[in-house]
Amino acid sequence: MESGKNISCVSVDVKMEDAKKGFRVKGISNGIISGITYGIYSTLVVVASGYDPLISAAGFLAAPFVCSGLNDFFAGIFLLFYNAKHGRLKELTRTLQTKPGKLLVIGFLLGGPIANGAYLVGLAMAGAYAIPISATCSLFGALFSWIFLKQKPTARIVLGMVVVVAGAITINLVKPEGAPNFTLGIICALIAAIAWGLEGVFSSFGGAMIDTDVAVNLRQLISGLVVLIIVVPAVGAFNLLFGTLAAVTPVLWLVLSGLSAAVSFLTWYKANAMVGTAIGMSLNVTYAFWGVLFSVIFLGQTLTPTMVIGSVIIVIGAILVTMNPLDLFKKGEE
Repeated sequence: MESGKNISCVSVDVKMEDAKKGFRVKGISNGIISGITYGIYSTLVVVASGYDPLISAAGFLAAPFVCSGLNDFFAGIFLLFYNAKHGRLKELTRTLQTKPGKLLVIGFLLGGPIANGAYLVGLAMAGAYAIPISATCSLFGALFSWIFLKQKPTARIVLGMVVVVAGAITINLVKPEGAPNFTLGIICALIAAIAWGLEGVFSSFGGAMIDTDVAVNLRQLISGLVVLIIVVPAVGAFNLLFGTLAAVTPVLWLVLSGLSAAVSFLTWYKANAMVGTAIGMSLNVTYAFWGVLFSVIFLGQTLTPTMVIGSVIIVIGAILVTMNPLDLFKKGEE
């Protein structure tokens, strides 16, 4: 009898261990998908910005915030249909009435109007160079998780964070020609990274208690509406918004970018909730690689040695934060 109990306990332990591994693999997969789709989103927004009236808009804030507002709003609409299909629409209003929901709203405002707007301004001024710089959000996410969530990083994670910073510095060693506002663009990308790092902390806390599908839907809708209703008029881009809608072509590209953003944030929030903020954000920042790759292939972005080396270094740093490379060799020996 005792032997039978021991076998049963071992069987349960094995099943639990397999379930944990499966949960982790699913979380990591979500993080990787979020990185690829964010790279696609970044490329599509730049394509949309290349059409009138966006390309000829006056001021450096108008076009980026119009694109940001429309993109997030379209993403929110896609997610509304998605949640309606799964019977979650009532959860949208219920979530906003909870404490975790209210904390998430703070994260939405940091990651939407502030981070996304700054990111698109950075793209407009520094081109694809802004993409890897914004990817340092993994560093800030791990740092803020340590400070606010008491998720103390290991020596390997700290090393990965340092590597990410080294990659960001490498990218900025050589400024591209014909980019007079390059430095300001890089600063905007850094602001986006800090704000996204803070959003990751809020999403990790609230996402563990609230359905991530509902949380992301609220994130995109709130961000889009705040930008379109408050920020766009504030930066004097109201006429540009209506002109863009009337032009149709840039809107079609923004609809596609909105779909990519919806998938990216949905999988990012799931990854944060399943494997933690540091790992989820580190996988998400692989968009630094995908974004640069897509920009070179589809947008004709000039590829410089410092951009290549810096982007690779940032991705290596993200991998170090995510996993121990030695584990790959251990699995191969078994």
